[in-house]
Amino acid sequence: MTFQADLEKLFGLKNVTYKYNLSKEELFHEAIANDKGRVRRGGPSNEQKAFPTKLGVKGPLVYYTDPDCTGRRTKDTFAVKWPEVADEIWFKADLSPYDPTAYEGLLKRVIQHLNDKKASLYVKDVFMGSDEDFAVPYRFVGEYATHAAFVDNMFPKNLEGVKDVDARRWTMINVPSFECVPERDGSRSEAAVIIDARNKICLVAGRADYCGVNKKTIFTVGNYLLPKEGRLSMHCSANVGAKNDGAILFGLSGTGKTTLSADASRKLIGDDEIIWSDNGLCNLEGGCYAKLINLDKAAEPVIAEAMSKAGCIIENVPPLPGKTMAECHPDELDLNDDSIAENTRLSYPLEVVPNVMPKGRGPHPQTIVLLTADAYGVLPPISILEPKDVMYHFVSGFTARVAGTEVGVTEPQPTFSACFGGPFMAHRPNVYAELLAKKMEQNKARCILLNTGWSGGKYGVGKRMSLKVTRALLNAALNGELDSVETEKLPILNLTIPKSCPNVDSGILNPRNTWADKAEYDVTATKLRDAFRENFQKKGFASFGIEERI
Repeated sequence: MTFQADLEKLFGLKNVTYKYNLSKEELFHEAIANDKGRVRRGGPSNEQKAFPTKLGVKGPLVYYTDPDCTGRRTKDTFAVKWPEVADEIWFKADLSPYDPTAYEGLLKRVIQHLNDKKASLYVKDVFMGSDEDFAVPYRFVGEYATHAAFVDNMFPKNLEGVKDVDARRWTMINVPSFECVPERDGSRSEAAVIIDARNKICLVAGRADYCGVNKKTIFTVGNYLLPKEGRLSMHCSANVGAKNDGAILFGLSGTGKTTLSADASRKLIGDDEIIWSDNGLCNLEGGCYAKLINLDKAAEPVIAEAMSKAGCIIENVPPLPGKTMAECHPDELDLNDDSIAENTRLSYPLEVVPNVMPKGRGPHPQTIVLLTADAYGVLPPISILEPKDVMYHFVSGFTARVAGTEVGVTEPQPTFSACFGGPFMAHRPNVYAELLAKKMEQNKARCILLNTGWSGGKYGVGKRMSLKVTRALLNAALNGELDSVETEKLPILNLTIPKSCPNVDSGILNPRNTWADKAEYDVTATKLRDAFRENFQKKGFASFGIEERI
């Protein structure tokens, strides 16, 4: 069956034209000419959204999202509550249930809208996952050439040997020009992002044109499909050392997941979405989607260099004052400028990254790293976790952000995100925790909790761990140098910590010893312990079979 016939059968698309699997260069020109929408709050819906830089087609494409969608619309993300998945999907605030009847009506109206306007649609056929044994065929169909170019960057293509492609294919239909009406369509707002597991469809209707929607929505699908097959999909980075020793690093934003996985002595598998199967590790993606705001180009040379590469996409970075984007060289752009959005981004394919694993594949990991940045300053720089500890800290997914700028807010703010990626987890956390524990046992993997946050006091009093110390701790764990060291138990937080570590001052390993006021440490540690306990009770983790460890 041709892709046109397949899309007519799946959706009823008839009066549309398609631009299928265009090259990056073709999509560059198409985006500049044809991607229209709102780029200013209160502005019209037909403004140009994609622009060239001074480098033209030999440089990146610069794209501007709708001002109400400079990140994922978490409150507008849903899964259709079909009877067969009603008890299986973990419905929550950022993956709400959608009424099946309302969804069917909405989908019909979206398709009618495209047929009526005789839409021109871009189609890209890619895969979710780089292992042909289980890669999921993913077809993008949408109004914006920029989105097609993004999908081309971010996902593996042309995999040989993938079985049952047509039967297993998921299709995203992305229609920014449609406007949802909550009273009619059952949506929460004028936009909705909906996963339909019965029909293998992802519907993006309305102003949800942030490029990451095309990545994170299908990642959520992977998090639904793969665990059912015994494969663990993870929000983490992964790399491989010279001894073919794999490692995975879990962590929320700001904990060092990308920075620590980018190691000149180790080859990168991927920096965001990884699958652990019986074959080892593989990247779910084929590219990277890096934050640009306040980027230190000297510290992140790969990202800085990618900004000037052909085929890459810069999102929501403004031109220099008094200049059009066509007059700006990418290297000149002010990456500290958050006047459009703080969440500025760069999409680039892995081909532009040096020192990557071929085909995004790697061995089973020997080391599992759970990253946290504790602004309370009470967690140890490194803790050695037993299997039950791993499950507890994995489902907790803790980090503590620094105090905000609001008047009266002086304490660090705890953040808990189950499995270090709660919004994207389609099953309940115990599904992923049990798979992680099983795979760790099968492969004799070690696990550490690595704190990249503060020592000697909370934020504002203590100092943040230096990258040099953090890397020394990480390298010791990766090399197995902490497997048999003498340890002690840290009271209150019930963590096992080493008494020594190569190339690290042993005086910092017990965080209580770094505080001038030991009683204040105990008070603060107790406060964090209580936050962990409250989160555990609130999320009902005990009912999932997780043992409370703090």
